[in-house]
Amino acid sequence: MPRLLIPRISCLVLLCFGVLAITSCHRQRSDRGTVVFLIESSPTSLDPRVGTDAQSEHIDELLFDGLVERDASFRVKPGLADSWEQPDPLTVIFHLHPNVHFSDGRPLTSRDVLWTIRSMRDGTVITAKGASYASVASMAAPDPLTVVLHLKEPDNFLLTNLSAGAMGIVPYGSGRDFWRHPIGSGPFRFVSQEIDKEVIVERNPQSWNTEGNGNIERVRFAVVPEPVTRALELRKGSADLESNSLTPDMLPELAREKDLAIDSKAGTQVQYLAFNTVDPVLRDARVRQAIACAIDIPLILKTLQAGRAQPTVSLLPATHWAWTGDVDRYDFDPSRAERLLEEAGYPRKAGGVRLHLTLKTSTDEGTRQLAATLQQQLAAVGIDLDIRSYEAATYIQDLNRGSFQIYALRWVGGNEQPDIFAYAFSSARIPPKGANRGRYRNPELDALLADASSSTDQERRRKDYVQVQQILARDLPAFNLWYKDSIVVHNRRISGISVSPSGSFDFLRSAHVQM
Repeated sequence: MPRLLIPRISCLVLLCFGVLAITSCHRQRSDRGTVVFLIESSPTSLDPRVGTDAQSEHIDELLFDGLVERDASFRVKPGLADSWEQPDPLTVIFHLHPNVHFSDGRPLTSRDVLWTIRSMRDGTVITAKGASYASVASMAAPDPLTVVLHLKEPDNFLLTNLSAGAMGIVPYGSGRDFWRHPIGSGPFRFVSQEIDKEVIVERNPQSWNTEGNGNIERVRFAVVPEPVTRALELRKGSADLESNSLTPDMLPELAREKDLAIDSKAGTQVQYLAFNTVDPVLRDARVRQAIACAIDIPLILKTLQAGRAQPTVSLLPATHWAWTGDVDRYDFDPSRAERLLEEAGYPRKAGGVRLHLTLKTSTDEGTRQLAATLQQQLAAVGIDLDIRSYEAATYIQDLNRGSFQIYALRWVGGNEQPDIFAYAFSSARIPPKGANRGRYRNPELDALLADASSSTDQERRRKDYVQVQQILARDLPAFNLWYKDSIVVHNRRISGISVSPSGSFDFLRSAHVQM
């Protein structure tokens, strides 16, 4: 087994901790009533109809409500809609909770629900989420508390796409600049935002949802791009918590701090690599498969992830009813990788290099560590990997334009339902209509996804999704690496934290802060 060269982040962390110990630089904040929550980057959009990155969706869940919510078992439960019925396969009727108000005092009615859905479909806002409601033929609001959706065809994922996190209800008339000062009905309300610096929210006194009895009144989401700096801010007491933003090798050192606690839970976030399937080199599935065989995932999990992650073969959580492990697998096998590259027409040339590829990443330190490790492991089979890192907004923009060969990213929350396969791989969901950034096209897959979406037979749907996962594992438009544990590091003055497998910030509803 080749020796893995680990980026020297651990040494840097220890050095910084040592300096702080010598200087006793423990800074106290003047405003102890504000919880400081460290995040890696600014949300790309706090309009819940638009934002799809993790920061946007997690903060949006605090500011907005969906018609329904999902519980810990991925089942749908009431949200803004107290109840709903489906008198026939093409009609869904929602009954809204009475006396719901937006944070500015305006009542939330069926008119707002219709506007939210319509504005995502008619171009009022430009969003990849609009295609999730393509099955809706028409909508009606017979009274302020009733919403009727008439469908073109049965849609098993409509409720999921109307849930908190996937979308949020916005006031009637909200346009493209809504993200600048968002107004929702959630447990917190927007106060201010300064790009690349902070987002501030506070408890919403207008909130109708009494779930959770926390006492956190104000949260400052402070943008701190570097994980070492985030760790030091937590240690100094100038920040209160972070969620899934530190590298695993930092955790043992932080666990020794008497004022800090670490809570964790097996997670559903999937770290993956995606390939541009129309790229002249990567359009050959054998090259994609060779890359997968060249990656020593167990070694990476032991070193870079410190054992706080589990291998995966699917985007779905392993406990999901549609999950299957009966798929092609790509265990670490450099010899197989080299054979595949030879078959694809890439012999070793002078210097041992077969081909050159570029991997795009965000500036997140954990992803950059992974990229450096992949660079070394792929070099062993003759692939010269160039790494290019970009700040979040530019990075996502490039991915949506298809301006990449390979990229590294995580699925956060959205992969807990099987409609993720359509969103990420259907030929109809190429950006801006979805997240098929690699431009993957497979008519057989499209047909299976369409059948699974419309069928009411659960066993038939499962068979469809098993075949979908088998096709994706064979064609490999993306390579799933591991499920990342969900980890929250927090000051002990914060209690009552219930860690979400998806990394949601929803625990802020019920957490308590000691002033």
